[in-house]
Amino acid sequence: MIQSCHKIAGLKLLKLNYWSHTRRKGSEFLKTGTCLCSKINNDKNYSNFSCQEENDFLKVKKSSVLVRELSVAAKLVDSSPSNVKPYLKLMRIDKPIGSWLLFWPCSWSIAMAAAPGAIPDLHLLALFGVGAFVMRGAGCTINDMWDRDFDKKVARTKDRPLVAGDITPFQALVFLGGQLSLGLGILLQLNWYSVFLGASSLGLVVIYPLMKRITYWPQLILGMTFNWGALLGWSAVQGSCDLSICLPLYVAGICWTVLYDTIYAHQDKVDDLLLGIKSTALKFGDNTKLYLSGFGASMIGSLLTSGVVSGQTWPYYVAVSVVAGHVVEQIRTLNIDDPQDCAKKFISNRTIGLIIFAGIVLGNLLKNSPESNQTSLLENNKSQIKY
Repeated sequence: MIQSCHKIAGLKLLKLNYWSHTRRKGSEFLKTGTCLCSKINNDKNYSNFSCQEENDFLKVKKSSVLVRELSVAAKLVDSSPSNVKPYLKLMRIDKPIGSWLLFWPCSWSIAMAAAPGAIPDLHLLALFGVGAFVMRGAGCTINDMWDRDFDKKVARTKDRPLVAGDITPFQALVFLGGQLSLGLGILLQLNWYSVFLGASSLGLVVIYPLMKRITYWPQLILGMTFNWGALLGWSAVQGSCDLSICLPLYVAGICWTVLYDTIYAHQDKVDDLLLGIKSTALKFGDNTKLYLSGFGASMIGSLLTSGVVSGQTWPYYVAVSVVAGHVVEQIRTLNIDDPQDCAKKFISNRTIGLIIFAGIVLGNLLKNSPESNQTSLLENNKSQIKY
């Protein structure tokens, strides 16, 4: 696309952390050919112009509006009334993976806080499931309101409702008010400790979209936001947080988010580079697998710590071992220059959340309940008296 082109106003290839020394190094990172264009569109829509020489990476990138089999959710959105469809797309209902990734840390915490030998509170799981769906949608609305000027220049996001003009910014703001009101209604079903704890995360929800303009670590802020449920789920069950258990679980979730969202960000790294958007994908560059291995190891270590402190049994550790294998294979086979592979790896993280949840539930069921411990103690006392 570009190697050393001075025709595009605002092109900031120089601002590239350790690739920032020269335009040449920036272009080598992009693996691009020489720009032979005689004319660039004045609208600066970089995703639409082409050069006479364009390598395979950019061909994949320009076709990264992937031809995928429509999911049930996507079919539901496509078949919805035309006046409703933009709002469903704004909430990303056609892409439910985000709701799952937000829900799983909540479910881990709720399940881990359950009484020994008992299943997790199904009412709370349902409540947090609806809450994850609503608040993920609200987060997407906030993100699109902040980023609509960027989204129109990125191939993957240029069809979003605000960019396409299907809804106005004011309509999106009113819709956001409705989403947040619904989220508050769900939050108010919990104890007051949890209400204040949950409300305190709203600041992270609002500032996250801005972080990509400021730091190369927006994925870290996303991790802090997306995994707040690891704290909130426990407090919803127990009335407060046990930080010795919840904090390692929260850290594990943050490391997990940095891992999967860095993979996700590699889909857009060319557009992000041209638009001056920062991400861990650009920060890590060719060392991505090394960094992800570190975050993966920290995730597994934190999960083990949380399990030991909470007295988990062998099914939990089997689940964590399976997750470790999944993470290793995910990183080993990752092709950061293939958007399709990045998307596939990103979506596979839904399975990781499910495996950990199943491990916690099964592990908790094998714990001895206080009643069974008391019965066992009484029987031992009786046998001692007898002899």
